[in-house]
Amino acid sequence: MSSHEPTLAARVIAGEVNAAARAISLIENRSTKVKELLSELYPHTGKASIIGITGVPGSGKSTLVDRLTTVIRNAGHSVGILAIDPTSPFSGGAILGDRIRMNSHWNDQGVFIRSMATRGHLGGVALATGDSTLVLDAMGKETIVIETVGVGQGEVEIVSTADISIVTLLPDAGDSIQALKAGIMEIADIFIVNKSDLPGVDSTVESVQAMLDLQEYLPGSWRPPVLKVGAMNNQGVDALWETVNKFIACCPELLMKRRRARVENRLRHVFTSELTTEFEDALSGKKFTLLVDAVTAREIDPYTAVAEVLKKKSKDSSSQS
Repeated sequence: MSSHEPTLAARVIAGEVNAAARAISLIENRSTKVKELLSELYPHTGKASIIGITGVPGSGKSTLVDRLTTVIRNAGHSVGILAIDPTSPFSGGAILGDRIRMNSHWNDQGVFIRSMATRGHLGGVALATGDSTLVLDAMGKETIVIETVGVGQGEVEIVSTADISIVTLLPDAGDSIQALKAGIMEIADIFIVNKSDLPGVDSTVESVQAMLDLQEYLPGSWRPPVLKVGAMNNQGVDALWETVNKFIACCPELLMKRRRARVENRLRHVFTSELTTEFEDALSGKKFTLLVDAVTAREIDPYTAVAEVLKKKSKDSSSQS
């Protein structure tokens, strides 16, 4: 690359779609170039609003994202979409691939859509999602929508990634309500009952409202509304976008708290990842085998073994400096 050719990060910041796609691929593949890339991108992030859409499988999340994107675009905002799909057992990629259910936005330069595979990561959100949102943020996308796999109560991880979490339910779905009791209840900022033309929508709304009545809310705090939406027929999607904006307007302190918590969570993840890498480097090959043998023979306990490795690593780092 010539000295005059812009870096990948510079091209992302300039809004180049191909550059953003390349950057996310590097993140997914855990390339050694990611650290330098994110270092350049990070000062240009922090402006986007991140919306997480989660819920039970079959609740119409992809159609909802498609219709909501249209509303957001009509409001004049650019949109980045990360659609988290199951992993193909053969290629390791996202099974739904190019996300054909959102094909109405493919020719819109104001929309960037990327399917990402979970690659076995639990929680409904791919491991690389956090860094990928930084890419979309840096390229200037004002609203980022993350659609999770749809594995039910395990999707609570979305709350550590998004500013606002939307939980989708189906009418007359007893399993959905049971899932709420098991954990999703606490993460929702907005509940929607999608496919509202089906029987049972009112009873489902009443069931969720009854569960919300059991929660304690401080005066003036946000109580999650329960909206009826028919995404397929564009019913209630405008009201959903209005509600998202109401949440953003009324809860600036909560949003700041969540963003700080997201940074804390990310720092912990990076610390853990870096320490794991250092530990594996320090114990490569024969050294690790000898340590396993010593612990197996009860000559040393696991905690002391790790402490000694870290102590030696610290001494080595000090001598090198």
